[in-house]
Amino acid sequence: MFHTAFHDLGTSLKEEGVELYKCEPNYNLWFSDGESFELSTDMTRMKAEVEKWEGKEGFERYLDFLREAHVHYEASVVWVLKKNFTSILSMLRPGFVRLLLALHPFESIYSRASRYFWTERLRRVFTFGSMYMGMSPFDAPGTYSLLQYTELAEGIWYPKGGFHKIVEALVGVGERFGVKYRLSTDVSRILLSPDNRTARGVVLASGETLTADVVLVNADLVYAYNNLLPPSSMSSSLKARAASCSSFSFYWAMDRQIPELTTHNIFLADDYRESFDDIFKRQLMPDQPSFYVNVPSRVDATAAPPGKDCIVVLVPIGHILDKAEGTGLDVSNKQDWDTMLERARETVFRTIESRTGASHLRDSVVKEIVNTPQSWRDLFNLDKGAILGLSHSFFNVLCFRPRTKHPSIERLHFVGASTHPGTGVPICLAGSKITAEQVLDSFNMRKPWRNDAVSKQKEQREIDKNHMRPILSNIHIALLALITTVLVLLYFSLIYGQYSMTTLYKAWQISLRYNMDYLQA
Repeated sequence: MFHTAFHDLGTSLKEEGVELYKCEPNYNLWFSDGESFELSTDMTRMKAEVEKWEGKEGFERYLDFLREAHVHYEASVVWVLKKNFTSILSMLRPGFVRLLLALHPFESIYSRASRYFWTERLRRVFTFGSMYMGMSPFDAPGTYSLLQYTELAEGIWYPKGGFHKIVEALVGVGERFGVKYRLSTDVSRILLSPDNRTARGVVLASGETLTADVVLVNADLVYAYNNLLPPSSMSSSLKARAASCSSFSFYWAMDRQIPELTTHNIFLADDYRESFDDIFKRQLMPDQPSFYVNVPSRVDATAAPPGKDCIVVLVPIGHILDKAEGTGLDVSNKQDWDTMLERARETVFRTIESRTGASHLRDSVVKEIVNTPQSWRDLFNLDKGAILGLSHSFFNVLCFRPRTKHPSIERLHFVGASTHPGTGVPICLAGSKITAEQVLDSFNMRKPWRNDAVSKQKEQREIDKNHMRPILSNIHIALLALITTVLVLLYFSLIYGQYSMTTLYKAWQISLRYNMDYLQA
């Protein structure tokens, strides 16, 4: 996704000075019984790891799991990440309908993994990734095994200097194209035409008005509908939708290195299912949470001073309860965030030390920054403090997810986690291209990346133009013609009372010609 984005902008990560390091292994997963599991792109290492728990046939089943995850990945990239879903009709594209069941959207990722892995340990190893989408593996559609595929097949890559280097590179490209960025500038509302039908710009908190031909919102979509636009039934319905999880996120500067930890570490709860129920059904922090620990200084020496480490810890927890949300939860049941925060910190220290052999972690922290559900909400305007936007259940994705274009306000578009195609930086980046194409279409402007094979210095000739593949194949055209033939025959029978073979042939020709003309149009 990143390579494609920079290519579309006429450059590359390398040209923009972004250097990528491969993280090997991908993860170390730590269990309470002292065992660990190493996830890697190295098939030899994976064979040994899988067969240790699943027996000699386990590696073949692992490869079968990867094959299915690969189907999920390829189909999702082609039919979801590169296409917009503006209505229910968008889901009736023949290619997508044909692949829908192969994506296993109506089975959970845990259920799919259980077909290939027979031990509870490995079922957990290959399903914890659903947390990237802010969902329990017992609820997340099986489609999301694509996340495991991308990491196990392509690896995990880290930009030298941190992920912010990607942002800086994109900013630099934008500035070369004449983009001006106004940072630390609060927007109070989106400026609309007198009839509230067209976006005209934004009004800043200072009172200044900025007019624009088009307004593109990258704030949290639920926040934008409820705070930047006039009240509407849509804004109310968005508040009632299921949200993803929140988190306690700790950022620690250490006065020494912690050699027991690798770059990416996952600590899984013993009560695996119960811990997810606490998060997603009760909106609390589990008694024994699963959590993620990242040590960027392990792969990038510039991330911390020599001989020291920086550590990021993410503890998934429930989001802030909201009276408007249709969860059925009792909002009078107070969420004691201060108590949960302290318990989370102590649990992280204790769990890391008991499972890895590290010691005196608390004493080694010289600086701490913390983000909580309240700070995610108040500082970053994330509705309910949900760090991954709206939930990614089946009826919250594709055409059911809020659109990239406002349904009733012209020239108003959205990008980000809560619009199509969904959450996660690579997925949001793919969504930004969909939205960009939608904006260009509204102005009848050419999409430059569609014709990158043709020299920019030459006028494009007819023979060089890109032609979209027909919506339907010949067999589908024939089926449509057959259906239309029946309708035409019914029409003839109503008029003439009977029909001959000649009439049948004429009806077929009319139907075939009509459907060909329709599809070409």
